[in-house]
Amino acid sequence: MDPTSIFIDGTKSTEAAPGVARIDVDAVSSKAARSLYAARQPIYPKRARGKFRSIKWLVMAVTLGIYYLLPWIRWERGPGLPNQAFLLDFEKQRLYFGPIEIWPQELYFITGILIVSALGLFLVTSLAGRMWCGYACPQTVWTDLMIAVERFWQGDRNARMRLDQSAWTLEKIWKKTATHVTWLLIAIATGGVFVFYFRDAPTLAQELVTGDAPLVAYVFLGLFTFTTYVLGGLAREQVCIYMCPWPRIQAAMFDSESLLVSYHDHRGEPRGPHKKGQPWVGRGDCIDCKACVAVCPMGIDIRDGVQMECIQCALCIDACDDIMDKVGRPAGLISYDTFRNTEAPAGTEPTPVRFIRARTILYSVLIGVVLVIMGWAWVTRSTVDISVIEDRNPLFVRLSDGGIRNGYTVKILNKTHSPQNFRIETSGLEDAEVTILGHETTAQPLPVDADVVRAFKVYISVPARSKGQLAGSSTPMRFIVTDISSGAQTVRETSFRSPGP
Repeated sequence: MDPTSIFIDGTKSTEAAPGVARIDVDAVSSKAARSLYAARQPIYPKRARGKFRSIKWLVMAVTLGIYYLLPWIRWERGPGLPNQAFLLDFEKQRLYFGPIEIWPQELYFITGILIVSALGLFLVTSLAGRMWCGYACPQTVWTDLMIAVERFWQGDRNARMRLDQSAWTLEKIWKKTATHVTWLLIAIATGGVFVFYFRDAPTLAQELVTGDAPLVAYVFLGLFTFTTYVLGGLAREQVCIYMCPWPRIQAAMFDSESLLVSYHDHRGEPRGPHKKGQPWVGRGDCIDCKACVAVCPMGIDIRDGVQMECIQCALCIDACDDIMDKVGRPAGLISYDTFRNTEAPAGTEPTPVRFIRARTILYSVLIGVVLVIMGWAWVTRSTVDISVIEDRNPLFVRLSDGGIRNGYTVKILNKTHSPQNFRIETSGLEDAEVTILGHETTAQPLPVDADVVRAFKVYISVPARSKGQLAGSSTPMRFIVTDISSGAQTVRETSFRSPGP
């Protein structure tokens, strides 16, 4: 056998070092090759083994486990209430998450969660680059899963390449068919689980099978089946490069202390094949085997420096460390490192990473402030909500005795799971007379059923003798709704309209 050649998976390859093949692969997603009009060049990621690949398998298992299993977890809330732990109940306009119940009037909690999530993403990016993209982003997780399925049916990189380049034989047809059928099954499961978040999962699953489910359930199941199959199985890295805005925003989050997957060119250059017995003095540790390029799911060469396409998955670190071990050189030619260290002159001692700095402190403080505000809002949230709607036509009515009357619609929302009685009162207007349509006196309890909104027509009359207290055409006043059983009061500001004093 040629001493400079080696056979890998039945393919003859040039040696980059004794026993190490130089993989014939090019970076198809480099900045120079990036174009909106160029045909996509398929990427065949080689299987990586190592610490970071194991972490990615673990994250995939945890995240997919949460997504697929969460709708099936039960949580008893009492008679008449759904027992699904996590449920977006559009029919009753409620969000359930364990013991937490959020009403439409409390969507500011969802806003708070989104703000904390965004700030958390900023914090992670400033600390360790696109770690979210490389490990936990749904596009990355499902693409990883689809590639694993493809590798299972078709083999690793070289086998998949040979299969694509071969004629359409029976073997190719069944391997391709098995791959796409498995992708579709995963996509159907993904779409099916998504709709389970909006209705009781066991009930909806049975309805989907029997054909009794609502049309909208089949529409969204089909939509998410299609998008999962296309984005995870077919588009893959194209989503990250062309569709996702985050790669173009991320640079604003980096600073000199951000940890990024980096190639240490001061140690690796000049690169080139290494022959047995050749000294390492006067040359770099990189043997130009291109293992780092072959394992990259984005099709880039990390040795070209920081690139928009890099999702910081660190598979190139695993590949390079494996090669360094084989050639007897120290690991870490590619590693997580900061701009400060990678741009330092050769021979400079690396400086420790400063995780606590102005940028990370700012993001952490903002996260803390939002969490405190949300916590305060949750602790002080009321089980009663009211809204007051003033009559607009007419704004006021002149009474026969010279007094002024305004009409209002007071809506009381009972957020408890049992009927409650309420009392409506006012303040801010002296001698004002309150009349509730359909009720003889204001002392009469106003019943509101559990989990419903009830509207009451309320008239406020100011007698002629008290018109002097009216400030111009609008006088501030308040409605006070009291829960008779608990004594808790809810207040809403409004105004009393009049022609003036």
